[in-house]
Amino acid sequence: MTERKSERTRAAILTAARERFGADGYERATVRAIAADAAIDPAMVIRYFGSKEKLFAEAAEFDIRLPDLSDVPAAEVGARLVRHLFARWEEEDTFRVLLRTAATNESAAERMRLVFASQLAPTLQRLAVDQPVLRAGLVATQALGFALCRYILQLPPVTALSADQAVAFLAPTITHYLMEPLTAE
Repeated sequence: MTERKSERTRAAILTAARERFGADGYERATVRAIAADAAIDPAMVIRYFGSKEKLFAEAAEFDIRLPDLSDVPAAEVGARLVRHLFARWEEEDTFRVLLRTAATNESAAERMRLVFASQLAPTLQRLAVDQPVLRAGLVATQALGFALCRYILQLPPVTALSADQAVAFLAPTITHYLMEPLTAE
């Protein structure tokens, strides 16, 4: 019984933290406000997570859950990747919390870098592309730029796009970054 209550309390804190960090950003969100949102004493937040930074690190844990793209025809890899990213961003707000906070907080920015380095670059290595880390960075410029405009800045033309439209616009650039020879001339 106590273990289940403990799990519920922990889950309530994480939910409140994601919402508060997403709404207020890392700097303005307080342990006191998160505790109030979770209807618990602020000391409980510290008991479960140790600090605001550790709470943020756990609340902002985001798994892209990239599919295996190795059997996807080269011309379709960009579309498949964009469609997958779009679906992940739409289904879970953790990414938006992380994206919003990464713009102003070094810990969050490092977390975002780790997401792409530990999840996207290995996927590209499995595709046997040259310079997978550089290509992952180039893909990130498009993916994160789109996500920033859609979810954080909420630019009306971008928020109005359907998933199919977003894929149609972004996929050619992503495919180019993934499949074309890289030259810097």
